Amino acid sequence: MSLRAARDDDDDETRQFHQQLCQYEDHAVRMIHEYFQDDLHHIVENLSSISLLDQLRSRNIPDVEKYQSLEHDRRAFARILLQDIFHGGREAVIALWVSLHALRRRHGSRGLKAVLEELSYRGNSLVEQIVLDKYGHQLIPELKDIQDRHKKHLNEKTEKLLENKLPRCDQQKERFPFCTRYVNLIVVPTDHFRKRSENELLETGVKHEEYLKKAQIELQHISPNKMFRWSHKSKLVPHVVMVSGVPGVGKTTLMQKFVYDWVKGDLYQRFSFVFFFKFRELNRLKEVSLETMILHQYPYLGEQLGKILQDPEKLLFIFDGLDESNHIMDFTSSHLCSNPKHPEHCGQIVVSLVRKSLLNGCSVLMTSRPTRLASIDCDIFQRIVEIIGFFTEERKMYFKNFFSDPELAEKAFNYVKENDTLYTFCYLPSYCWIICTVLSMSFQTTSSGQPVSLLPKTVTQLFVIFVANILFNHSLYKSDAKKILQSIGWMAERGVMNHSVVFDEGDLDCFHVDNQSKLLSSFLMESEPGTYSFLHLTLQEFISALVHYIDYSSEMLQNSLEEAKSHPDGRGEIFLRFLCGLSDGATSSILKEYLGTQAAQASNHVITWMKDLILEEQRASNDMKHLLRTFYYLFETRNKILVLESIKSHIKVDLSRVHMSALDCTVLAFILETCINIKELDLSECHLDDEGLNRLAPALHNLQILSLTYNNLSDTSCTQLASGIRNNPSLKKLDLSDNNLSGPHFSDLMDALSSPACRIEELHLKYNNLPDTSCTQLASGIRNNPSLKKLDLSDNNLSGPHFSDLMDALSSPACKIEELNLGYNNLLDTSCTQLASGIRNNPSLKKLGLFYNNLSGPHFSDLMDALSSPTCRIEKLDLGDNNLSDTSCTQLASGIRNNPSLKILDLSKNRLSGPYFSDLMDALSSPACNIEDLCMIYNGLSNGEEEELRKLETCKANLKIIYRRIR
Repeated sequence: MSLRAARDDDDDETRQFHQQLCQYEDHAVRMIHEYFQDDLHHIVENLSSISLLDQLRSRNIPDVEKYQSLEHDRRAFARILLQDIFHGGREAVIALWVSLHALRRRHGSRGLKAVLEELSYRGNSLVEQIVLDKYGHQLIPELKDIQDRHKKHLNEKTEKLLENKLPRCDQQKERFPFCTRYVNLIVVPTDHFRKRSENELLETGVKHEEYLKKAQIELQHISPNKMFRWSHKSKLVPHVVMVSGVPGVGKTTLMQKFVYDWVKGDLYQRFSFVFFFKFRELNRLKEVSLETMILHQYPYLGEQLGKILQDPEKLLFIFDGLDESNHIMDFTSSHLCSNPKHPEHCGQIVVSLVRKSLLNGCSVLMTSRPTRLASIDCDIFQRIVEIIGFFTEERKMYFKNFFSDPELAEKAFNYVKENDTLYTFCYLPSYCWIICTVLSMSFQTTSSGQPVSLLPKTVTQLFVIFVANILFNHSLYKSDAKKILQSIGWMAERGVMNHSVVFDEGDLDCFHVDNQSKLLSSFLMESEPGTYSFLHLTLQEFISALVHYIDYSSEMLQNSLEEAKSHPDGRGEIFLRFLCGLSDGATSSILKEYLGTQAAQASNHVITWMKDLILEEQRASNDMKHLLRTFYYLFETRNKILVLESIKSHIKVDLSRVHMSALDCTVLAFILETCINIKELDLSECHLDDEGLNRLAPALHNLQILSLTYNNLSDTSCTQLASGIRNNPSLKKLDLSDNNLSGPHFSDLMDALSSPACRIEELHLKYNNLPDTSCTQLASGIRNNPSLKKLDLSDNNLSGPHFSDLMDALSSPACKIEELNLGYNNLLDTSCTQLASGIRNNPSLKKLGLFYNNLSGPHFSDLMDALSSPTCRIEKLDLGDNNLSDTSCTQLASGIRNNPSLKILDLSKNRLSGPYFSDLMDALSSPACNIEDLCMIYNGLSNGEEEELRKLETCKANLKIIYRRIR
């Protein structure tokens, strides 16, 4: 299809869309606009404002110029524009929607496409659904009365957000109004749970950073009011929805918000009744009917339950925490139940609701950790979303809500923002709570003005201080603190190794946990009578590591180290990091009152294990991820002597093709700053970004060789790279091939190249989308760098008027470049004049690559004249695939005949066959020609010409010719 035809089709589709909107009455247009309000804010905020304003202007929306001043503040731009559009009435609203439709292909995000498809596909049924979600079903008086009572009950359960208090001896949960404490969570479509081989918390943290790197336009947000909205992927309104998320990311809180908004009438009134269950509560139920299961939690429904269940399409069942369920649930099972009065295993009832054999037409909303989803058939769920936690703005809001003092909130947030390790984990609300709790204690001052405790720099230090604060505030119970830590520690470790986060009375008895201890509630929360879990999974992992320093046993510690390392799903990864972090005396000393007498032996044991692990990986493993994990262990120790001793034999660190997050770069920077023996670093294909480079740059000062190829680095990376180059006189080779460094910041890199401290000898800038304007910047770097010997600029687009700047720099007296690669640069024969100038005046140049250009033409003779000049010392010349014809042979002959330095000549993939071919043969035959290797493949040579080459090769003993005939 031609471009014009495609545009015509777009115009036709937009006109049809316009006609569809015009059919709606005014109130329907307003309802549709309000229904998509959140989507529109996100779409407009991330759309090209210039394109959108142009479209609105073309549709007679006046005064669009006033919004141009808001382009720097995208949120304000979207908010004010949408407000004005809404107040502008029917025509303005339709004009906006049609403008968005016209922009859907060029500037559309997934969210925009989904919204437009929903509106186009559903039509009038969407308006009916909006009305139903707003006003609900008409119910008979008895059901309306029981619905009101049900909503009142759920309101009491959900109107307050429970949060743990700061550690002290009357540890209880505090209740905050939702409106003052809740912070919106970012939810996106997903199926990432399918193949997980890493610790899910760490993997999600890395993935979260990927989302942060992406333009927001690429993300499709799924807010609570979208859970049961039409899906553009399946082209239907889903009835079974799964919400995935790692521990502590806010799954339960999101479900509470969902129920709270339904109770208040703000969400999905299409559901007359919502039933909220937690799997950890259902674990106590064995065989039970659906009716009994409902009445167990909502006994007041009593006699009306039968009538309620008669209309399944009006019902929503929420099941929170599939990963905490002890029931067997096979979503592919053929053994299903259909009678809500018939007793069945609890898991079978849930499966039957999902599979629609029970109450066909009802809706189900479920949550789970990703690890559980990886082991079940998820095709039954019509929409799967993942909570990815907080972005920067949400993190700020959480800190603001946590601290009553705005100055303290800002101080705490700024501290965390500057701490790469802690900030990475702030995507988790539960981590934000722990961090805020610790900082609120650390920022308290004594009468002398000193902080109460040190500020954490590592995750281990964070949890050490957290636990220390708990114990400090339970000083009256110090005598049983060690006993409690020991008992819950061994229980925690078994949970970590067995993927268990829920414990019962039997578990407490098995590990001799005193559930009457005042201290216990500071670590464990009792969600239901007899059901316990740690405040956060990471706290469980920390306590499981700490117990080995409280109750050291060489055999048990060694077994735990080996078991944790052996799990391929990474469940023991954070546990191992904590074990290593606690080996640091300065860190563990905060808890010295509670550690065992053999804590030092535990520390030595862990350190020995780390050393052995590094030696083992050196000998046997090619998996660079293992090396990076070891770096994390060393990073947590903060033990620079140990780092030096462990990594002393690593002259080269190769992490190529390992996906490097910004936090990974922080850890690597610590290793590089500590180990001055590391001379070579390969980070090719590591998906680095500006933030990662910013963290690495200060640590690059000892490297001699650095490879950053295939990272899609932008020109803004040049500023960070420049800092690393300028401060590293040791760096000899820098490979930046296959990135996208073209742009205004490229000059920063070239300025660093020309600095007196720079000693780079080899620079690779292949395939960087550099235009000819970059030649001016390149010239600045080359002209003042006498160290540079090899420069690869192939696969760019340097042809143009500024190419002469580069050649002028090449011919400057200070330039000592010996090897220059300019292949694949779209150079024309007019470039030969500029090339000639650079070659003629640079006696250092030995190798010149000009392959895959288009140098054929009258100016090619200028290049050959320079090749034959007395100052030219070129030994290798690559002219392959330059569209040279046989007439070029005469010019080639001139250059070859008078250049005694030339040893290697590549003329492959040209069309040199013809009457002038003999001129080239004569030059090659002359005594002055010293060429030893000649490549003539794919030149369309005739039989006679090939015979001439064979004779020439026979006559000249030192000459080797590669040729192949092609017609």
